[in-house]
Amino acid sequence: MNIVLAESSLETVPRELWSHPVIVRDSKRRGRPPWRILLDKARHYHAMGTLPRKEKRGRPDIVHMSMLVALYSPLALSGTLRLYVHTIADRVIYVGEGVRIPKNYNNFVGLMEQLFSLGKAPPNAETPLLRVEHMTLDRLLDSFGDYVVMHERGRRLDLGKLADLAMDRTVVVGGFPHGDYDSPRLRDRDRWVRVGDTAIDAWQVVERIVVAVEAKLGLI
Repeated sequence: MNIVLAESSLETVPRELWSHPVIVRDSKRRGRPPWRILLDKARHYHAMGTLPRKEKRGRPDIVHMSMLVALYSPLALSGTLRLYVHTIADRVIYVGEGVRIPKNYNNFVGLMEQLFSLGKAPPNAETPLLRVEHMTLDRLLDSFGDYVVMHERGRRLDLGKLADLAMDRTVVVGGFPHGDYDSPRLRDRDRWVRVGDTAIDAWQVVERIVVAVEAKLGLI
């Protein structure tokens, strides 16, 4: 089964912010140029004031937690789950089978910065654990079959029905903190589904999908 984290809040500092004092200070502190630093609202909030779609940007922690939940699960370890991370800047991270990302957030940030800079990690590996390509969400979705979109206003499913859908279709989860999907394809209400009656974080959505399928397959 496939899970896609879509329009994820994971990117390096965009060009229009490179000369902002907050970014310059962080660049000097970390000893690397601005274009090799992940945008992080916790450190760069005051630089992001005029950034377009700022409510959806600068939250790599959301991707980190979602990846931890997915990649350390019995479902992933069984070889059943494939995770793809599509970013707000139209990059797609391909995750190799059996990969476990760093649990420490700072180490995760370093890994993502290396990945965006060099295109793969480890950088000299013939078969990298992670690789990244420039790719639109439309092109990524076209490489799969049918898909459903997790949305807080979608039709409500119990975990059993969610598992059935997830095993038969690619599941798209928004990898951002606020706002709605930008892609017209993800605004198709006929594809929207949800679990529960309250909005929950992306990593919690991923967790419920994974646990539902694990229970269906008898892995837990």
